[in-house]
Amino acid sequence: MGSQLTQLVKLARPWHWIKNTFVLAPVPFALAVGAELDFFVFALGLLGFCLVNSAAYAFNDVRDAEADSHNPKKRSRPVASGAVSSSLALAFAAVLALAGLALCWLTGIRVVMALSLIYVVVNLVYSLDAKNVPILDVFLLASGYVIRVILGCALVGAAPSNWLLLCASMLALFLAFGKRRADLVAGVTSEHRASLAGYTLVFLDSALAITAGIALFAYALYSQESPAFVEGRELVGLPFVVFGILDYLRVAMGEGAGGSPVEMAYRSRPLQVCVLGWVIATAWSLGISFP
Repeated sequence: MGSQLTQLVKLARPWHWIKNTFVLAPVPFALAVGAELDFFVFALGLLGFCLVNSAAYAFNDVRDAEADSHNPKKRSRPVASGAVSSSLALAFAAVLALAGLALCWLTGIRVVMALSLIYVVVNLVYSLDAKNVPILDVFLLASGYVIRVILGCALVGAAPSNWLLLCASMLALFLAFGKRRADLVAGVTSEHRASLAGYTLVFLDSALAITAGIALFAYALYSQESPAFVEGRELVGLPFVVFGILDYLRVAMGEGAGGSPVEMAYRSRPLQVCVLGWVIATAWSLGISFP
């Protein structure tokens, strides 16, 4: 029983919830312009969305089980290894999805429920072979991050600005292209992921450079245009954003480490310090004081 529970937790991939920092990202900016944060409602929506994320991972693992079983790195996944049956994994995914959507419904914010449902649909489309279409697969992956940003705004009752959406979209594409580059560097073949037949390292490096440039430009303009910042402090957080993106590119391209966003978040000490620096600098630039 204990072993089976461990495998189900592994199937849910809670360590991937770190992606939901995108839900938190717009909150300080929204609060700086007058939005109100209800911690209970926010926590409820965030937890619900985390469970919906895990449901999507479990369903995708069932769809990929056959291919994963031939992949040296992924064949230890619960379904691919046979530790969890496909039927149990699907039932587990359904329970997680229903529980997550129920929590999102309890927030009382219709947009939160709608965004969670959209996330479910996007991931179903992705898992049901859209992930095999080059470029479309990356756009669907990126949409998950953008949904997270909009969800964060919805949970505090704030409307996302166009600059925020542009910045989030480009950063999301940057991370999605980084994931595909990680797949190529790790030796994942088109037999496992058909869309990789449509990518080369040269193309992905160019795509990373383009999306990184637009993301930085959009963040700089957002900082200048947003009324949230204290006058004279608008660009204080920008150096940390530049450093973070450039260090990500350095590791991904220079060291041949690929660029899986989740792995980078947990393993890159410079990136972790950079994020902490950005949080502190942004809080100061927004006039948020620490107790």
